[in-house]
Amino acid sequence: MEEANGDNDELRKNKPLHRRIISSSSIHVLPLLLLLIISLSTTQRVSASIDESGRRVIEARSGQDLVWVVQLSDLHFSVHQPERAINFRNIIGPALSLINPSLVFITGDLTDGKSKDLLTMKQSEQEWLEYESVMQDVIKTSGLNKTLFYDLRGNHDNFGVPSLGSSVDFFSKYSINGKLGRKENVNTVTLETSERKHLFVGVDTTMSIGLRGPTNLFGHPTDELLTSLDAQLSQWDDDKPTKPVTKISFGHFPLSFSALTHSKKSLRDVFLKHSVSAYLCGHLHSRFGKNLKRLHRSGGVSLSDNDLFQLNMRRSGGDESDANCSFGASPDAEFWEWEMGDWRKNRAMRIVAIDRGHVSYLDLDFKSSESRKTIVLPTFPLDSRFMSTSLARHRYECQHMISSSYDAIRAIVFSQSLVVDVVARVYDSSPGFNNLVMEAPMRKHGSTSGASFYSLPWNYRAFEDPLPNRYWLQIEVSDVKGRSTLSELRPFSINGLSSKVSWTWNEFRVMGCQWAALYFPILWSVLCCLFLVFLVPKCIIVVFKKQYTLKKFVAKKGLFTLVLWILQDLCRLPVVWFGYVAYLFYLVFFPWFSGEVFTDSGKRTYMTIMGWVVTSSGGGERKHEYVGEPDVMVLVIPHLVFVVIPSLVIVCCLVAERELYKEHIRAVSGKKEDDHNDRGRKKRCQRRSLLFSKRRLVRKSLLLASLALYWKHFKNCWSLARAYEMNVVHFPGYSLVVPLLLLYVIFKTHKAP
Repeated sequence: MEEANGDNDELRKNKPLHRRIISSSSIHVLPLLLLLIISLSTTQRVSASIDESGRRVIEARSGQDLVWVVQLSDLHFSVHQPERAINFRNIIGPALSLINPSLVFITGDLTDGKSKDLLTMKQSEQEWLEYESVMQDVIKTSGLNKTLFYDLRGNHDNFGVPSLGSSVDFFSKYSINGKLGRKENVNTVTLETSERKHLFVGVDTTMSIGLRGPTNLFGHPTDELLTSLDAQLSQWDDDKPTKPVTKISFGHFPLSFSALTHSKKSLRDVFLKHSVSAYLCGHLHSRFGKNLKRLHRSGGVSLSDNDLFQLNMRRSGGDESDANCSFGASPDAEFWEWEMGDWRKNRAMRIVAIDRGHVSYLDLDFKSSESRKTIVLPTFPLDSRFMSTSLARHRYECQHMISSSYDAIRAIVFSQSLVVDVVARVYDSSPGFNNLVMEAPMRKHGSTSGASFYSLPWNYRAFEDPLPNRYWLQIEVSDVKGRSTLSELRPFSINGLSSKVSWTWNEFRVMGCQWAALYFPILWSVLCCLFLVFLVPKCIIVVFKKQYTLKKFVAKKGLFTLVLWILQDLCRLPVVWFGYVAYLFYLVFFPWFSGEVFTDSGKRTYMTIMGWVVTSSGGGERKHEYVGEPDVMVLVIPHLVFVVIPSLVIVCCLVAERELYKEHIRAVSGKKEDDHNDRGRKKRCQRRSLLFSKRRLVRKSLLLASLALYWKHFKNCWSLARAYEMNVVHFPGYSLVVPLLLLYVIFKTHKAP
């Protein structure tokens, strides 16, 4: 209800203004009334109300069963990069005025919260003041009501915030949601047309105790949040009379970067239960790829498909089978997850449209000035790569769809100039990609401020085909200034089939892997392997009394003998063996380091593989709890994989190189052959010289690898020291053990006995 009251207060601000205008002197009545009418027709395309159940409902006045909203994400306003805010103020205000959306969602990372060297991550009030000022200007320029904007907290907006309402919780103080009293983690709004309801649910899953970065990377939903989300998504389920409801959720974190709750539930479970159409998110930016989309389905053919990773954008076993049209049958629940690009570097904006229940989107790149003049968003047919679902196929094949939603090609056109011609073209890719099979002008059948609606009646059944990417659609818009704008050429499938799109490696590792679920399997696998490397050779020596040496390897060959020889030689360096084993136990059972995890708190806490240990007071008792699991994996896994394991490999190579050198020295020194032959002595000297040269090259290469490892480890330690305001005293085990052990091995293997 706090959200409702805040929005109502904002809406009521306009009413006294209207009354004052109407009560002016009669001399100015006509021009002022004309100005008021123009204002209402151009900026107030929606009217909002709060119903008796406390639900905020906005009546969309597009005159169509069509609504569209705008998503922005990852603004990262920074005191060190002022152009981000400047560009946002200059571009987004006019763009929103042109697009005139029903709602605007800003899905997190409103500010950057980083130092100039990007190493210290905590809140900056100056950045929040800038965000507040820029948004005021954007709202004014766009002509939209402030209550139509919903901004969410991202992990950058939560760096070093110990609790909501604390002195550094600037989001609550300066954000739009904060100022309008939307203090809950779940906020909803419904757009209603004459035919349908469109429910939008925003969810904030940032940490309740916000740590500094880099160990603040994941969303952390709670069981209480999921219960609230479940209730909000079902708010229209029992409504009478019933209208179809399209449900869309939006948040900051992709589901691949969202942790499980204490009861091992996830956002995905709730979204599937309610069959939301899409989940809009940010966080990953555009540097990992353009295909950061994922279709989630209930069920699964294997454990990996559900809990650990998904190999393809569309999990196998979905819409390949024939639809079951028997009474009561329905396809598996599913929803799309669409991550969008960032404003930070890519100046991205997304328009999401819902046309008679069909959900589509268009991503805009405002680095190009052409993107600001004319925008074409086809709303039907849908792109078979990123928008089609098995539900659409089920409805089509079982004839449960609404035929009127298929009977025309439809598009929204936003243009700064008068549009004179809109042409739709359909290409058949089977005989040749450029085989044009249909070209016809589209007819305008409605408009609002900046937006025009175009359609082209067609015989959609003529385009039924078993191939999901046989037919491709493109729309060309020409304006009065002679400019021509083409929409992206995209495949479609009238019968709801899905085109296959494969992820690149980068796209797979950020969208296909459930990192929260993978953390402990990866951690314990690496640690077990490291312990086995040290304990198995020692056990063979002590328990089974078996010795593996270079002589045995030369005699038997084989990878198994080679590995055991090198590892047993490592066991014969007791300082190194005990040092590494003790270090592994230290990493498992003891704190890695202590640092400041909150903004300007002056209090230190310590980190383990289970997270940061935070002390809280409740009921007169001091409680210790782990915070930041699995976020600490960004420090734990790289240290094990890129520091500990490489150091062990270098150590083993140095030990093996020493043994090989010793063996060759024995061979050429005359211990294994007669030294009385002068000719033989000369050959031995040549071989010794050659061996010495080769040894220097091998050793130098290993020393070079050691220097690279030292540099990598030094950079990690420096980054951590800057991030959590530490020095070597605060993390001696983490920072010194590996370098000292490696230095000891280099010294011990310098000369062979």
